[in-house]
Amino acid sequence: MLATRILTALVLVPLTLAALLLLPPREWAAASLAVIVVAAAEWANLVGYRRPAWLLFVGGTLGIGAMLLFGEAAGFDRGWPDRVAFAVCGAATVFWALGAPLWLRYRWRPSAGIAMALVGWLVLIGAWVALVELQARSPRLALAAMAIVWIADTAAYFAGRAFGRRKLAPAISPGKTWEGVYGALAAVAAYALALAPYARDAGYGGSVAAGPTVAWVVLALALTGLSICGDLLESLLKRHAGVKDSGRLLPGHGGILDRTDALLAAMPAAALAALVFLR
Repeated sequence: MLATRILTALVLVPLTLAALLLLPPREWAAASLAVIVVAAAEWANLVGYRRPAWLLFVGGTLGIGAMLLFGEAAGFDRGWPDRVAFAVCGAATVFWALGAPLWLRYRWRPSAGIAMALVGWLVLIGAWVALVELQARSPRLALAAMAIVWIADTAAYFAGRAFGRRKLAPAISPGKTWEGVYGALAAVAAYALALAPYARDAGYGGSVAAGPTVAWVVLALALTGLSICGDLLESLLKRHAGVKDSGRLLPGHGGILDRTDALLAAMPAAALAALVFLR
């Protein structure tokens, strides 16, 4: 299994980085939308949709993405007008900051109805718009934001294995610990401080004052918190569905949602911060 995971990563990571760094915004949007549609199929399976509801949800995800990307009203041209990005990323951020914690607190069981379709579209399309918006501004900016999630996930895994004692959410994901959370926060804080000198490339000028540096670190830590929330929510959905993985597309890794759950939660807030502070 470890060899399979490594081999899959050796193929997947370079492809993702090449697409992120080399594709123009519209092509990146189209490529990432294809991934989101696959994630929509996994979401539909987890919440219990059956045909024709399954087809309507997955087709609706593709249709919403296509309208945002190609529709004149959306106005996509190397990114969306601020009003579109604000609306989509703002709504998704509100869900992850307020709605998802309540969902986890009360461990609500999903039902195959319209409410789960609306939540699914908000989660999936919100993350997609965020990633496209970040990449349109700067592929390096998008990579820096995504790296927060990857570093947090890796640090939480190793800190949890080494020091884990107190369970974070035993009824949802027994393997996660508070020590893993602390390890993730520490690693992300170090990463954010290491990147602070490069903030002038984002418009802060030749030097970085204490205020913007603190704000950047706080943002990175907040994104870490959201990423953990995304991981837990997908774990809860899988627990209710009685499955170990969201899919089988990625050998050794499971499905698309298994690899992107934390990104889905963190990227809308990252894009919203870019819209507000990086004019």
